[in-house]
Amino acid sequence: MIAHLPLASHPNPKKVLVIGGGDGGVEVVLCDIDEAVIRVSKRYLLHMSVLLDSPRVKVFVGDGFKFLAENEATCDDALFQKPYFKLLHDALTPGGHISTQAESQWLHISLIGNLLKSTRELFIVSQYAFTTIPTYPSGQIGFMVCSKEQGRDLRVSVPARKVTNTRYYNENVHRAAFVLPQFAQSFLEDGKDILPVFGCAAAAAKVVAEGKKVHKVLLLSSGFVARPCAEYVVRDPSNELTIACRTLQSAQALVEGLPNAQGISLDVNNTSDLEAQVAAHDLVISLIPYTYHVTVIKAAIKAIVHIVTTSYVSPAMRELDEEAKRAGIIVMNEIGLDPGIDHLYTIKTIDEPEVHAKGGKVKQFLSYCGGLPAPECSGNPLGYKFSWSSRGVLLALLNSASYLSESKQLDISDNELTGYAKPYFISPAFAFVAYPNRNSVPFREWYNILEAETVVRGTLRYQGFHDFIKALVELGWLDASEKDWLKEGLTWAQVMQQAISANDAAEKVHNLLDKSSTLVAHVKSPRAGNLLDTLCAQLETLMKYEQGKRDLVMLQHKFMVEWADGSEQMLTLTLEQYGSPSGHSAMAYKSNNLYLLGPGMDGLHGLYFQVGVSQPVARPIY
Repeated sequence: MIAHLPLASHPNPKKVLVIGGGDGGVEVVLCDIDEAVIRVSKRYLLHMSVLLDSPRVKVFVGDGFKFLAENEATCDDALFQKPYFKLLHDALTPGGHISTQAESQWLHISLIGNLLKSTRELFIVSQYAFTTIPTYPSGQIGFMVCSKEQGRDLRVSVPARKVTNTRYYNENVHRAAFVLPQFAQSFLEDGKDILPVFGCAAAAAKVVAEGKKVHKVLLLSSGFVARPCAEYVVRDPSNELTIACRTLQSAQALVEGLPNAQGISLDVNNTSDLEAQVAAHDLVISLIPYTYHVTVIKAAIKAIVHIVTTSYVSPAMRELDEEAKRAGIIVMNEIGLDPGIDHLYTIKTIDEPEVHAKGGKVKQFLSYCGGLPAPECSGNPLGYKFSWSSRGVLLALLNSASYLSESKQLDISDNELTGYAKPYFISPAFAFVAYPNRNSVPFREWYNILEAETVVRGTLRYQGFHDFIKALVELGWLDASEKDWLKEGLTWAQVMQQAISANDAAEKVHNLLDKSSTLVAHVKSPRAGNLLDTLCAQLETLMKYEQGKRDLVMLQHKFMVEWADGSEQMLTLTLEQYGSPSGHSAMAYKSNNLYLLGPGMDGLHGLYFQVGVSQPVARPIY
């Protein structure tokens, strides 16, 4: 049909160009970029590819775009797709036709409308036709048939030429191919969409029709854990969602298939662009690395826009508390997994009904959490895969940490955290190490366990993780300072020569090569001109979650409780959650995004229960 329609409506075609179609199903000049298609078709599709040996057929193996550019005004008919229409037009002789696949009216009516508009800007005549193809989705496929001849009727009652010896095509089929159902006719010719609307689209239309307020939500995303959050936001038809990523491609992938959602590219380092986007929305949800949150919060304060984040409240963020209160906005933080859900389990256990309500005292509190690949998916040197920002993971290992042990405060200085990782037993199924995370000391007060002598909040990783990270630190790969010499095309060896001193290079490389070479064997394209971001780009490529892999969230609290009678009891709470190999990760869906929207959505609807910079450690929140 894709060949019969343009050929039968042309009075006297002389030369035909086929682009694609390496199976030989149509003729006469065939252009296919893949020689293997032609070779395999000759072996397995004999009934079609026999035409390839016809003396009337010329086969050109190469880029069809290049072929068209070199063969303008040589063809009466050509078959291809939208990006080539201008070249197709120029390749036709006066009065020539083209015919190209144009998808199904049942599935792609908007695409067909755009295609029809584009072709009518180039060709004097352009019409959509369709035919039955049982093996194609929906059982139909369409064609865009165009002509350079003024007044040429492609839908003629009697085709211009007889086509004989066919099994499917005839004159009636030709005419019927251009007769469209009313919904397609109305959309393509009159610009009216008369199809019924269901689900989220119907609910959104109702919101607009009833004049309800539409809430605009900006989701700042690193791209790994944003999709479940986005799905939750657009469940409410009164929400319009914008997902902003560093690259437009990432943002568009996240919004694909979501109603009332758009993806944009945004560099949060560009203050004016960031402030403009924040000011254009009613709520900001920030899932980007914590290092950017002071800048984002300042933009939210300036625009008087509520914001929620999953990050710890840093001293610099806490300094913005009074400004946020004066602006009357919610700046809710630490509402992911860790920190977040760990807070809620802890406070609920301490307050009621387990400990304080029964007269008990918490003498020791240990809390460890990790977002990890499931054991069967952890077989790389790091024992880790990235479900959120690799930069955030690595920078967290450069933080200082403090905790209480037997009523004494112990401090770990910057860059020494990896040396404090110790084996930690949860069950025989896992080989974990644990290490303190940031400053645990204030949580004795925030959790209202002033009686506690030991308070440790920490992170879980598989054994071997910290040896590997220590190697990267020693090699200088966690250096975020800009390097003028870090250019595209450098090899790993060349970067090593620059990153570490010549005296230390031989010994360090000898000791650590086995651990690090799999990550940085070559530097394809340095990111941001520094070693840290370049390493992150490599990690995100080599240690991402592949299709069919799953992650694991492990969270465990231990409370050593002293009861009123002097007896002691260890209370243990454990969350072990796996992601779906064919769906969302545990980190993204089960633990990290759905409930974080509560405070932000409350702000959208005027429920200002706590303005200012805060975290979920108070009873009204949990």
